[in-house]
Amino acid sequence: MTETKRITMREAISQALWEEMERDEKVFIMGEEVGVWGGTYAVTKGFYDHFGPKRVRDTPIAETAIIGGGVGAAMAGLRPVAELMTINFAFVAMDHIVNEAAKMRYMFGGQMSVPLVIRAVGGGGRQLGATHSQTPDAIFAHFPGLKVIAPGTPYDAKGLLKAAIRGDDPVMFIEHATMYQTRGEVPVDEDYLVPIGKSKIQRPGRDVTIVTYAKGLDLSLKAADQLTKEGIEVEVVDLRTLRPLDMQPVLESFKRTNRAVVVEEGWRSYGVGSEVVSRIYEEAFDYVDAPIRRVAQTEVPLPYNQALEQMALPQVDDVVSAVKEVL
Repeated sequence: MTETKRITMREAISQALWEEMERDEKVFIMGEEVGVWGGTYAVTKGFYDHFGPKRVRDTPIAETAIIGGGVGAAMAGLRPVAELMTINFAFVAMDHIVNEAAKMRYMFGGQMSVPLVIRAVGGGGRQLGATHSQTPDAIFAHFPGLKVIAPGTPYDAKGLLKAAIRGDDPVMFIEHATMYQTRGEVPVDEDYLVPIGKSKIQRPGRDVTIVTYAKGLDLSLKAADQLTKEGIEVEVVDLRTLRPLDMQPVLESFKRTNRAVVVEEGWRSYGVGSEVVSRIYEEAFDYVDAPIRRVAQTEVPLPYNQALEQMALPQVDDVVSAVKEVL
């Protein structure tokens, strides 16, 4: 049996970076305050002293330069991990992400690859205001050529990040701002990887399928615990990766339960949930016993006020209510 250790999401991500930098000297980190300061969320604390300024590069506050430089370094044969302090700042670098990183390999017929990992912190719940608290995951998942990963457990965060760094494709790796203290069992194995593009059943059940990812997983598991007390057994499917999107476990679960709720923190319109629901209706319509429900953020710029912010964000009670509605 594989030995595991209970660690936080922050520690899992930090371990993945450290181990991959030790394994491959082509891996380096770049971003705002990742070096001397140790990262805004302390993920790279101690890296600068160990690996030095050549491989842990503090950059100006210039996201266009960070991602543009990362694309160039990746094309030249390195494996950069570019950190964006928040995914909201990725909008400044959209041309590099969408028109270069995502398309370069295809447009040059595979003559070059772009093994760039972009670490970005997303999500609300920290009172950072409307421009720093968005969950625009679906925007990045829209573009072919760019892999999008959004883990909900420390186990998956470490394994998926290591797989992303070792791969030859550009990856947007999204870390939820409120989940760095989330704890979970992680293998004590420097070579364990989690395959990109594979959904996972995080909790088995028989009555309703909840499809979710990232912060939504935490909400869904807590809701499932509450519902168990009422005799309702929920199956929770964690997408883990938004592109490529693995619908097979979702469809197999739905064909058993015939009912589904999709939980995401992003806005409901044009979101990840919209895609998942459409795919279920298209590929498993004969198994539908009730309209599929979606739980998502209220469609407003996220308020700064703590009480209003929490009102706008999806909560455990919202998931519980949606499950009972489809039953």
